Amino acid sequence: MSDTRILLSEREMPRAWYNIQADLPRPLYPPLHPATRKPVGPEDLAPLFPMELIKQEVSRERYIEIPEEVLDIYKMWRPTPLHRAKNLEKALDTPAKIYYKNESVSPPGSHKANTSVAQAYYNKKEGVKRLVTETGAGQWGSALAFGCSLFGIECRVYMVRVSYNQKPYRKILIENWGGEIFASPSSLTDSGRKILAKYPDSSGSLGIAISEAVEEAAKNDNAKYSLGSVLNHVMLHQTIIGQEARKQFEMAGDYPDVVIGCVGGGSNFSGFAFPFVRENLTNGHNSRIVAVEPTACPTLTKGLYSYDYGDTVGLTPLLKMYTLGHDFVPAPIHAGGLRYHGDAPLLCLLYDEKAIEAVAVHQRSIFEAADLFTKTEGILPAPESAHAIRTAIDEALKCKESGEKKTIAFCLSGHGHFDLSAYDSYRNGVLDDYEYPEEELKRLPAQLPKV
Repeated sequence: MSDTRILLSEREMPRAWYNIQADLPRPLYPPLHPATRKPVGPEDLAPLFPMELIKQEVSRERYIEIPEEVLDIYKMWRPTPLHRAKNLEKALDTPAKIYYKNESVSPPGSHKANTSVAQAYYNKKEGVKRLVTETGAGQWGSALAFGCSLFGIECRVYMVRVSYNQKPYRKILIENWGGEIFASPSSLTDSGRKILAKYPDSSGSLGIAISEAVEEAAKNDNAKYSLGSVLNHVMLHQTIIGQEARKQFEMAGDYPDVVIGCVGGGSNFSGFAFPFVRENLTNGHNSRIVAVEPTACPTLTKGLYSYDYGDTVGLTPLLKMYTLGHDFVPAPIHAGGLRYHGDAPLLCLLYDEKAIEAVAVHQRSIFEAADLFTKTEGILPAPESAHAIRTAIDEALKCKESGEKKTIAFCLSGHGHFDLSAYDSYRNGVLDDYEYPEEELKRLPAQLPKV
């Protein structure tokens, strides 16, 4: 076993996903129907999702078996390595040990493939011909196009317009896997046309793109909707990350004092952190679990814990989550995957219970951290992942000041090979920092749906 890279064999890969609903301090609030405000049932979700995913959404079973067909595809890149970032430690002159779980090694370049393959599999089993989705920075859209290509399903992606323009190579990657991609808001849906009529120059948002994707899926009998974050079954599929990491820490004879991940909707953070949260809740561990978000979209750190729509137009069920309001249009930061107005209900409940912490960081500071990480560890991280790197570095510097020898672990959710224009902007000194306006917080209660 390498001193800096801890590997598992294929036979050591987890055979089941971990479902944190079995170990929550209290049950989740139910999703509500957007029209009746009553709890939704399977029949309400059936037009959008295959029944097996609906079952996973509400399941309280602690472990749910991963189908063999999905495991076989996972073996293309899983288990992923856990790295000891010794060069970064040396550069920081810290007594802390820093580890990162490298999810950038998947074919689409991020953790998103862990759920896109599973979702494509379950939809294929039920005869679905097309999957429709949204994407922010393009990691999810790329992953779903990859998953659909493996199972012979059509894939259509609505990409937030600002990211569509910032990251043209994501479009090409999606098309290479046979997917279709459209800048959102578009003129293809009633939702998109409604936004464009009001805001012709709209830069888009994940909420708008979700509205467009949900509308198309609901109107097509052969299509279903696919979501890359927020929902319970998505968090479930991602827990293979943290389960692998726990085994790898056992092999290393170590255990994290601090567990860190970036948060947009919550999928990579939850996938990495939930198995460690379980150890805190049930087995007496006391690791700090830290979610990191941008100051431009501080959902956990400044949002309200309230029922809200998952999309802008109001087509989706209402979810109890920390939210900045479903009509929130974020600043055009380069971490496009972190620009969502809400967070996963599972993650939000744990934050409300103080089982996890949250911090918000500025755009320029995350690129500074990414620059140091690239120079020391050789991997160019996605801007989203750089939020976790920033906080890991900050924690390591605190250890330098105090002399504490903590073990810090973070999830490197994806590489930044399609984000070179963002790095170019950073090098040329033209990146701006954005702060969510305090006046928006004052207006937020009146903008949320009444439940």
